[in-house]
Amino acid sequence: MSAAASLRVEKLGMSFGGLKAVDQVDLDVEAGKITAIIGPNGAGKTTFFNVVAGFYQPTGGRVFLDGHDVTALRPHKVARLGVARTFQTTRLFPEATVLDNVVVGRRLHTKSNVFDAVLRSPRHRREEEESREKALEALTFAGAAGLAETLVANISQEARKRVAIALALATEPRVLLLDEPAAGINPHETEGLTALIRAVATERGVTVCLVEHKMRMVMDLSDHVAVLNYGKKIAEGTPEQIRRDPKVIDAYLGAEHDA
Repeated sequence: MSAAASLRVEKLGMSFGGLKAVDQVDLDVEAGKITAIIGPNGAGKTTFFNVVAGFYQPTGGRVFLDGHDVTALRPHKVARLGVARTFQTTRLFPEATVLDNVVVGRRLHTKSNVFDAVLRSPRHRREEEESREKALEALTFAGAAGLAETLVANISQEARKRVAIALALATEPRVLLLDEPAAGINPHETEGLTALIRAVATERGVTVCLVEHKMRMVMDLSDHVAVLNYGKKIAEGTPEQIRRDPKVIDAYLGAEHDA
């Protein structure tokens, strides 16, 4: 298992025309900890993840993984260095089995080429067997091993969330970016997913950074919270500090506090 990695961004910016989706953001994500990024819709949270993971090239600033500048790297190279991510809407192959979906995550660690596959070479057979073992291990950790041979189209939304996390874990990440992992599931299911994410950090030793709107989950789970609003970081601190910060209450938590 790879050691958890720290993640740091300095003066990170991402503009689309005249719109600054991410505006001069500084943030340190401590290795082995759980950091949450919160903020209202349109605050730039998903764009922030897309820049960190290499899907967008920033218009300013730098991204560092364990002190190494990874700003200019493409997504597959960032992934090979140990950064995995999930998406708001689970991106799985619905007509493939759960196990086959998670096996895809192991492709980062295989060397077989098309000729190996056609000829069923010893290397291909060995890597295929190892990939299935690692995928099943990730599914077991995520609590979804019983669904291994089920088509993704036939499983629940909560199960798809677990499978997406298992797929990310199959890449053997050092940093896991979770984009709204609890979206679309009920409070009981959210509790189970919260326990799984906590275990990813404490038992697997993976650094976790998540974007989430469910504040109870964020406050229960996170070691550190950063708040974005209109692309800018307006606050960061412990969950208790964020809960009491007047700027955060005014920009984001006000409705919840009033309720």
